[in-house]
Amino acid sequence: MRNRLFATQLAVIINAFIALIPVTITVPAFAAPITLDTALPVARGEGLLKIQSIYMRSTRDPTSMDRSLAVWAFPFVIGYGVTEKLALFGIFPILDKKIDISTPAGRISRGDTGLGDSTFITRYTAWKRDWSAETMRIAPFVALKVPTGKDDKTDGQGPLPQPIQLGSGSWDPALGIVATWQTLNRQIDASVSYAFKTEANDFQFGDVARLDVSYQHRLLPRELGEGVPGFVYGVLESNLIREDKSRVGGVKDNDSGGTTWYLTPGVEYVTKRLVVEAAVQVPVVQELNGNALENDYVVILGIRGNF
Repeated sequence: MRNRLFATQLAVIINAFIALIPVTITVPAFAAPITLDTALPVARGEGLLKIQSIYMRSTRDPTSMDRSLAVWAFPFVIGYGVTEKLALFGIFPILDKKIDISTPAGRISRGDTGLGDSTFITRYTAWKRDWSAETMRIAPFVALKVPTGKDDKTDGQGPLPQPIQLGSGSWDPALGIVATWQTLNRQIDASVSYAFKTEANDFQFGDVARLDVSYQHRLLPRELGEGVPGFVYGVLESNLIREDKSRVGGVKDNDSGGTTWYLTPGVEYVTKRLVVEAAVQVPVVQELNGNALENDYVVILGIRGNF
């Protein structure tokens, strides 16, 4: 019973963290959002690679268990431009999850490391408009999370709670739409998406709805000219995430689900073929149900390029 309660109370924070792993690949010499997708095209026949290091810390526990959660994610994102409008992406995350919890027998640690669930995304540019030094794009996308991560890990305490497993065991579809407006000095991206969660191992995460907005502004150089090796962009993003309650054995858990709003300041250094990024995601609002574990912060480092 304690394992079951522990699992459901962690569901909201783990699920929200995995949802932060983005597909943010852009064309050369321009910035891009860090925690969401962009509608900018991928050149036909061109491949793209992005690697991120994401660290999440959660210690705000309203219960007497004094839970402390740390998650590392290293998502590898590969993209390919099939046509000038159609792009395909795959996300393959390496995860390290660890939870410390107080029990009557003392403090214990539980967790696992390895490949998590992979996600495959198809994005299509449905509308575009180009002006002098300015462009707009709207692109719907569909995604499918595939259970490539191990979902039956056990330790000395028994089976790991489902949210601590590397994989969910479920096949989860998602859909959404992203819009981008870009000039030589700035860019705005906005995305709306909905992920449908299915049941596996007698456990079902709650569906996740997201509204994400990103603003990028060129800080240096202030004036464009010949021979500039790179550009520095300031980034500010907003991530509003609403998660339904999880289900255990078909019954809704009142200690899971809720609404979280993150603000994410960041910086990017952009060259012709390479982009380096860093950001800190701070929860401004966490209206979680029951005794769900609250998040402290998320740190994101990344590098991406095209080939």
